[in-house]
Amino acid sequence: MSTSRINVAIIGVGLVGSEVISQLVTAANLKKTFAIVALQNSKKTLLIDPKSDGANALSDWKTKLTNSSQSALPLPELTSHLAKLGNHTVVVDNTSNDDVASFYPNFLKAGLSVVTPNKKAFSSSLELYKQILQAAATPSTSTGKTPLLYGESTVGAGLPILSTLKDIVETGDEVVKIEGILSGTLSYIFNEWSTPKGSTKKFSDIVKIAKEQGYTEPHPGDDLSGSDVARKLAILSRLIPSLRDELPQGYQSVATRSLTPAPLADVKDGQEFVDKLPQFDADFDALNSEAQKNGNVLRYVGVIDVQKKEIKASLEQYPATHPFATSLQDSTSTVAFTTKRFNKFPMSVTGAGAGAAVTAHGVISDLIKVAERRSTESDRPL
Repeated sequence: MSTSRINVAIIGVGLVGSEVISQLVTAANLKKTFAIVALQNSKKTLLIDPKSDGANALSDWKTKLTNSSQSALPLPELTSHLAKLGNHTVVVDNTSNDDVASFYPNFLKAGLSVVTPNKKAFSSSLELYKQILQAAATPSTSTGKTPLLYGESTVGAGLPILSTLKDIVETGDEVVKIEGILSGTLSYIFNEWSTPKGSTKKFSDIVKIAKEQGYTEPHPGDDLSGSDVARKLAILSRLIPSLRDELPQGYQSVATRSLTPAPLADVKDGQEFVDKLPQFDADFDALNSEAQKNGNVLRYVGVIDVQKKEIKASLEQYPATHPFATSLQDSTSTVAFTTKRFNKFPMSVTGAGAGAAVTAHGVISDLIKVAERRSTESDRPL
């Protein structure tokens, strides 16, 4: 067995984390490249010898983690353990936890790379964002190499949205506008509710179905608030040099229209929220009827206008012939990049923008990038 495999420590083993583990241990090429050395949830840690046979060590890993005698390690202790393993180690954060996200500078300073679908680190305060970038650009005192940092799946799950934007910027092109449907959940709801041919379906019924099918968060208000789209806009805007410092409080600085009815804003229980939402169907119907009278559909979009320095998550009307109305199905996400080069015909990225399998695909793709760069000893700044 090769001794030069990349070590992988996985924090968060829910839907996405479990899928990441499954993909890592089933693909032959990945098993040769990566060695899972730690699994951690909020309660337990399972440490694995990097020289062990991964297939055997990870068989029935859920039971082994549950029965582990090791309580969840504090992040400083976990970092210290990982830094001593030899070979390069990547921390994969599959949580949506603020504390883990805030610890990224410490992981990176210890020489550990970070791969994550967790939006929190890149969409919160500008101060934390700069701390993360500084740590990612500083060579480790122990290895002399800079750690690597990837978060492709924070915005498009498995879609190459961030890498596309990075390529646009790094090749000297200039972003004029980014416009997209960034929430798979809201894409599903509006594709079903506001259609080019019109629809008699009730908004609350669509939300209820979306919750039952697992498209929404346990509390659908978390999706209808627009905060998920706002976080993705914060991440995208910070990759545009002229906008990097425009959102001091991250997603909270984004102009965001919430779709949550004001009387339901303080409802804490997700099911109670769904049960009370029909009371406001008339309000939603009025919005949809107005759009239909204009020959339009409603879509919840994220917009970044670079010249105006406008960053907003909003409900907009689009012509029934617009691609946002005709080319999207189910929970599809799409982003259009208008640039100086791609002006008449914007560059578009479209596909499944939500789900554990495609999000894990994005995580694995980032892990492969880490392995490739480490194998060539390349430390090109991201």
